[in-house]
Amino acid sequence: DHAKAADVPIVVAVNKCDKPEAQPDRVRQELVQYDLVDEAWGGKTIIRNISCHTREGIQDLLEMLVLQAELLELKANAKKDARGVIIEAELTIGLGPVAWVLVQSGTLKVGDVFLSGETHGRVRTLTNSRGENVQEAGPSMPVVVTGFSATAEAGDQFIALQDERMARNIAEKRSAVNRQKRGAASQHMTLEDFHARMMGLDRKVLNIIFKADVQGSADVLSSSVLRYGNEEVSINVVHSGVGAINESDVLLASASDAVIIGFHVTANPKAEALAEREGVEIRTYLIIYEAMDDLRKALEGMLAPDMNEVVTGRAEVRAVFRSSSLGNIAGCYQLEGETERGSQARLIRKGEVVNESRIATVKREKDDVRSVSTGYECGLRMERFDAFEEGDIIETFRVESVPKSLSS
Repeated sequence: DHAKAADVPIVVAVNKCDKPEAQPDRVRQELVQYDLVDEAWGGKTIIRNISCHTREGIQDLLEMLVLQAELLELKANAKKDARGVIIEAELTIGLGPVAWVLVQSGTLKVGDVFLSGETHGRVRTLTNSRGENVQEAGPSMPVVVTGFSATAEAGDQFIALQDERMARNIAEKRSAVNRQKRGAASQHMTLEDFHARMMGLDRKVLNIIFKADVQGSADVLSSSVLRYGNEEVSINVVHSGVGAINESDVLLASASDAVIIGFHVTANPKAEALAEREGVEIRTYLIIYEAMDDLRKALEGMLAPDMNEVVTGRAEVRAVFRSSSLGNIAGCYQLEGETERGSQARLIRKGEVVNESRIATVKREKDDVRSVSTGYECGLRMERFDAFEEGDIIETFRVESVPKSLSS
């Protein structure tokens, strides 16, 4: 789905073809449902049988990759200052901020001054994919780079410069500008502004990513929305899958300017934080007809949301205590926010919503309290539910009224 959204060709290697039970043609048949049709079958996708054990087909696959690169004119000049992209970054004990950098052009050398987003530095060490220290890295070579002034952001451009002072000044200016803009994330498509933003375009397409608790629900959502729309407006399902909404879904939504629709699932905290930074809208539903109705209204330009859900706290169930008079009590650790007695709450188990009610009681040791804050342990009871399990997440929220004018 990411490759299709970016309009990037796909090359498929079917591995383990040395095994007697291998069925590479069956794999090809299954790939057809993803619009990946082998060239030998009249399609446009390069598919090769290989075996990593016997190395059968490896040379043919490499030749096809080289051919594809030539057709796409993927060339790089190694005799200039390096440019690349940050694949991943983290803070490592003993090494400080490090980043996985894919060099796209030029040659990166130990000692080079570099700039990446709001960070800068000088290359202290380069480590290749085999864990070996190297002195330089050319085009298409991934390396781990140390020497960053701060942790970089995945996806940022990496540029080698001649002047360290210039790199520092640019990084500081970028940091100052981003601090002013923080909170006003780049806003992608939302259901509310779809009609307004598409005005003036001949063809209006609303990109959607569906995530559901079971495959049947995902299939129903995907197939049902196809009947919506006409020659002017339509819905394009970028991706449909099962399970909790994760960071990969948010990145795909950001790349394709899509809205994420969750049915009986929620987004994990990392995905929610990433969605807020990327300006991606996530909507979750418990009733399928409400989701369908909102999508229909978005296409008609009539959607007028007046309620906004705000998560106020998350607590993790770490023990379950039995009580003959009160039922099961969840022994919890408050991960973030605040859990307040009487607030609306949902119990999430492995990314799926199991129950939604209210917090009946909150206890600290043996005393009833009104609320509990981040970092404290507590005992919780929910109204009409006590089937707690260790590892469950109790998420509290409030619903705020947000008046919004109708658009036509």
